[in-house]
Amino acid sequence: MATPPPFADEGTLHRALGFRDLVVYGLLFIAPMAPVGVLGTLSAKSHGAVALVYVVATVAMAFTAHSYAVMVRVAPQAGSVYTYARVGLGEGPGFIAGWMAMLDYLLIPAVAYLFSGIAMHALVPAVPQWVWTAAAVVVTTGLNLWGVRAAAAVGFVVLAMELAVLAVFVVTAVIALAQDGPRRGWLTPFTGEGGFDAGAVLSAVSVAVLSYLGFDAIASFAEESAGGSPKVARAVVTCLVVAGALFVLQGYLAALLAPMSPAELAARPAGQGAAFYDTVDAATGLWLHHLVAASKAIGAAFAALAGQAAAGRLLFAMARDRRLPGRLAKVDRASGVPRLAVLGAASVTLLAAVWAARRADGLDRLVSVVDVGALVAFGLLHLSVMGWFARRGGRGLARHVVVPLLGLAVVIAVIVTAARTAQSVGAVWLLGGLLVLAGQGVRRGAAR
Repeated sequence: MATPPPFADEGTLHRALGFRDLVVYGLLFIAPMAPVGVLGTLSAKSHGAVALVYVVATVAMAFTAHSYAVMVRVAPQAGSVYTYARVGLGEGPGFIAGWMAMLDYLLIPAVAYLFSGIAMHALVPAVPQWVWTAAAVVVTTGLNLWGVRAAAAVGFVVLAMELAVLAVFVVTAVIALAQDGPRRGWLTPFTGEGGFDAGAVLSAVSVAVLSYLGFDAIASFAEESAGGSPKVARAVVTCLVVAGALFVLQGYLAALLAPMSPAELAARPAGQGAAFYDTVDAATGLWLHHLVAASKAIGAAFAALAGQAAAGRLLFAMARDRRLPGRLAKVDRASGVPRLAVLGAASVTLLAAVWAARRADGLDRLVSVVDVGALVAFGLLHLSVMGWFARRGGRGLARHVVVPLLGLAVVIAVIVTAARTAQSVGAVWLLGGLLVLAGQGVRRGAAR
């Protein structure tokens, strides 16, 4: 499919990203230690089978990765799921897919910035939490405006730091296991305590898949990939496989060393969020606790950098198709960055993050609503694959129906089990998108 012509005065996105850069953006957005905050919850839900939960979650998300890899070849353009739904299902579904993805790309960075602000405030209490949060937004926005290649280079350094901290955890955990042995059976992280329970594992998988949100951001940089759509598709799959392996490894080691049993965690929900840190404290001491916390503070800000960059590309693509104000589709000729789109995304994220940072319940409120937008967009992505190939028939049609159907089933299951607040916010946001779409239809009809 040909790339739609840009506005005459907008410039073009620069093809500056290599395969490594794409993987860096994906892993930054996901964060190598993303499971830290949910390991206690997963252990309680799965009866301790945390490693198996992440194996199943990786396989479940592979269906979504497959759909991205297929559609990035069909439509190698910026905009990700918005573009794919537009070519696979039509203009209306495309707009709704972009609208729902926008909720994800604007709020997930806000949560990440808030995590960074909370961690920095804990280290330097004299500076208010909201000031640290705003500072993280300003610094990473500056990097994004500098240029996609420069941001990727700095992001690579931060990602290397995060992986180094994870490696320290792995080494110290292995040493602790060699010296003192595990607190439970070696296979327990795959089988659970007290016998395998498939229902419990699947219940935990619905939470674990949320750790993977962000790998899809790679597809937003399709027009900036020096290797074209094949490299983007390979980077999407590579990012998922690497993240899945890291998550399984963390889950396995933490489950073996955890001082609290899954039953104890289930009985004490308030202690689930700190379960990973309690494990680190019991096995290695406070020094690693502080190292992991500092890494999470820096890593969260750069996860938001990747999300903000993806949000800018989404706004750029929708504006280029005149679904959003056309000024957002202009690209700075020197940096190759859609400056106004990035600044627009940064402004919304800044407001959400600072608002949450100034409230005692701000983090809970943000976390409870960030998931549904991405999940609905994933669902439309799978439908796009089926729609595109169903109209064309030919070889491979069955594969392009069965795999997306499995992915769609996973998405629906996670949405059904999502928090009521998230479902309500998602429904309101969807209604808003439908109203905007209807308004655009009326205006276009009047113009004719």
